[in-house]
Amino acid sequence: MAKKGNRVQVILECTEHKNSGMPGTSRYITTKNRKNTTERLELKKYNPILKKYTIHKEIK
Repeated sequence: MAKKGNRVQVILECTEHKNSGMPGTSRYITTKNRKNTTERLELKKYNPILKKYTIHKEIK
């Protein structure tokens, strides 16, 4: 049986890496409360390929 609630899984993808043209991607999976946070998430997360903290935006 599926859980009932407002929390949903979202995927965060690095914006700098996407624009740089380098191979590979930096993605994180997290959860958010759909009721409280209706807009897309933007968090600073570590990108191991670029070896620095970059902005990751929600996709899908």
